Amino acid sequence: MNDSPEYLKKRAFFDSLLTIYGRKPVLEALEDDSLPVHKLHLADSNRKDQLISRIEQLAAERKIEIAHWDRKGLSRISKNARQDQGVALDLALPRYGTAETFLDEHRGTHFELLALDGITNPQNLGMIIRSACAGGIDGIILPRKGCAQIDPLVIKASVGTLFKTRILRCEQLAPILEKFADIGARVCALSSHADDTLRTIDSAQPNIFVLGNETHGVGPAVEKACTHRLRIPMQNNVESLNVAITAALISFRHQH
Repeated sequence: MNDSPEYLKKRAFFDSLLTIYGRKPVLEALEDDSLPVHKLHLADSNRKDQLISRIEQLAAERKIEIAHWDRKGLSRISKNARQDQGVALDLALPRYGTAETFLDEHRGTHFELLALDGITNPQNLGMIIRSACAGGIDGIILPRKGCAQIDPLVIKASVGTLFKTRILRCEQLAPILEKFADIGARVCALSSHADDTLRTIDSAQPNIFVLGNETHGVGPAVEKACTHRLRIPMQNNVESLNVAITAALISFRHQH
């Protein structure tokens, strides 16, 4: 395994790349000068329509490198041949990385993270990111499968806070949560049936708060990886809150 400083630096840079795809999302991203763009990828088979011409024009104006691929090559980059429309764009996000790297760097320190399991609504994801950023949460663990992926809708809903928030990618949530539990982190599932409440949580050890799907809650494998259950006390027989509201309550629970 190559652990030279040069390799690690390169690896960290590639881990920080977020690839979005589709003509409209890519065009919207290129039109936003605040987004740090690394490279534009185009399929050779693209017909020169208005959108493609505009995308190429913006890339040229912003001096962005353009890579040309056959359809197969492009679908390897977008990882979504059915929806990429022959266009993909790498955004270089300074606070985007992997949950594994965070784990290695933060052993023995105190941190608070949100972990998302099956959050499928882009609006909710953007609002969760915004709350976590404003409330000072140290990062959000976002699995590559089963959750809404970061796209222009999410970027818009986060109102620019995506670029100030540590997004920690992982393939699957349960195994990484188990690793965090192994180093002494308290992994808390939010459940309306739990005995302990958010207020009783002791902040001396690192905490990870797991937020589940809007309808079905936390999945069985993730539930098993959690070490604690917590509930938010509710009045007037209200059974649940929107997941983005729950994220805000967790993120701001220390603020007065």
